[in-house]
Amino acid sequence: MSDSDKKNEHGFGTTGHEWDGIEEWNNPMPRWWVWTFYATIVWAIAYTIAYPAWPLVSGATAGLLGYSTRAEVAEQISAVEAQNAELSTKLANADLTTITEDTALHNYAVQGGAAIFRANCSQCHGSGAAGSSEVGWAPGYPNLLEDDWLWGGEIDQIAYTIAHGIRNEQSPDAHWSEMSAFGRDEILTDEEIGQVVHYVLQISGQAHDAAKATPGAELYLDNCSGCHMEDGTGDINGGAPNLTDTIWLYGGDEATLTETIWAGRFGVMPAWSEEYRAAGGLSAAEINAVAAYVHQLGGGQ
Repeated sequence: MSDSDKKNEHGFGTTGHEWDGIEEWNNPMPRWWVWTFYATIVWAIAYTIAYPAWPLVSGATAGLLGYSTRAEVAEQISAVEAQNAELSTKLANADLTTITEDTALHNYAVQGGAAIFRANCSQCHGSGAAGSSEVGWAPGYPNLLEDDWLWGGEIDQIAYTIAHGIRNEQSPDAHWSEMSAFGRDEILTDEEIGQVVHYVLQISGQAHDAAKATPGAELYLDNCSGCHMEDGTGDINGGAPNLTDTIWLYGGDEATLTETIWAGRFGVMPAWSEEYRAAGGLSAAEINAVAAYVHQLGGGQ
């Protein structure tokens, strides 16, 4: 009897294949499985007719039911916004210096500000708001958990900085200062820069070469004290950092200080107010919420 004539107890032959003497019966699929498979095909066709499914050039078929997950989410967001409308209006017009006196409003601001911070600010300042202090983070992003703030760390000052940013081309009211590139622009020689570096190391309490720091003090007074003050404590309202503490935005070691003085620093923060951002800007209530969240983290003033 040939292989094609073999039949099992159900009357079905083999598939005609054989591997090392092993053959496979050509049993049909169970009828319930076949009908289930056909039902899924019908269901899939009906689904693509009833719901959005087929991609087009600039969208997709809407479906006979007109259902949209985006519309559903938008409806849910609108419902929440309507529920919080009174608080949002109150927050937009709040005196931030006294916001903690209204427990419900302050809690609403902090919770909302945390979500806004994670969505818009954590990319630079880190999820923990520690900026460049976070492991693996690039230098130049301020640590918002510290008390050493340029442009002021009071809650209303934080809100202003969020709204208008720093050294950007968006807001005409952005905070603005510019550090000279003393080496690149040939204001100081490399030797003089080294002397200033060691003077800064001296006033910040670090190991230094006194022989270089002495002439560096005179160079500092002539070139740096106008912004950083004669004692090196800086000017927060002018964007000049305090050089006498241990908090450094880019680094306080000799190599980094040399680079900073030679090329200057010009960090930029965008203006987040919706007035200056056509898409993705923050409303007054959202700006105040972020300010309240950041301020309560423990930094600021």
